[in-house]
Parts: sequence; C-alpha cells; structure tokens
Amino acid sequence: MGEGYGDYQKPYGEPQQNGDGGQGMAIASMILGIVSIVLCCAWYISLICAVAGIVLGVLHNKKGAKSGMATAGIVCSVIGIVLTVAVWILAVIGLAMFGELAGLQDAVF
Repeated sequence: MGEGYGDYQKPYGEPQQNGDGGQGMAIASMILGIVSIVLCCAWYISLICAVAGIVLGVLHNKKGAKSGMATAGIVCSVIGIVLTVAVWILAVIGLAMFGELAGLQDAVF
C-alpha cells in the first residue's frame, strides 16, 4: 500500500512552477529602482537602471498581477531619475559659480 503513494510526478510536458509566484519582474524592478537611487551620482548607470526598473514594473502590472514590489520599483526608479537630474543641475550650477569665482579672482589679482 505504501508503494508509490506520494510519489506523484508531473506528467511529461507540464511546466515546472517557480517558487517566486511570478514575482521576478517585480523584484527586478524594485532592485533596479534602489540601485538607481544609490548610484544617482553615476548618471549613466542610474538612468539605465531607472528606465529598466520602470519598464519591468509597468510590464509586471500590465500582466494583471499587480504587486506592491512592482509599484515600489516604479516609485524608486522615478525617485532615482529625479535625484540624478537634481545632481546634474547642482553640478552645473556649482561649475558655473566656480567659473564665475575664478573670473573674479583674476580681476582682483
């Protein structure tokens, strides 16, 4: 009676289920959003990660399986883009002020 009981195997051709419940794109979106925030000073990496995070989050939500992780990934990616743009604006302002101060220093001395 114990022979073969509980040894059920999936029939041939039936796909195996992942343990994450289909949350792979949501997790990737959240990770890329966090990376875009952390690396906001490295604009070339931050913008690429942020755009990829937004795309993956939106694709996951459009799939019909809306989750908080996908939404968090989209929000983090948008924050990463905003921070990257803010860093660039501050850098341009700082360089302009530095150039102006250098010009004033030449005029005084």
